[in-house]
Amino acid sequence: MPQSEDTITVNVVVEMTTASLKAIVENAKRLSGRNEKGHYTVDTADKVSEMISRFLLEKDFEHFVKTTENYRQ
Repeated sequence: MPQSEDTITVNVVVEMTTASLKAIVENAKRLSGRNEKGHYTVDTADKVSEMISRFLLEKDFEHFVKTTENYRQ
């Protein structure tokens, strides 16, 4: 994923719906296919990380966190 800004990898616990996780895993497996032994050729944990990172960059997470109103619950 090309990035025009400085980024850092942060390991965190993320809450998401089971439907979201299921969709990522199913789509990643379907798109990667199987190898000659019948095993999927994708690391689904890496794909979850990639999808969340892409979403944060594309949906302007930086602007969201700079807005103090977003810190109120």
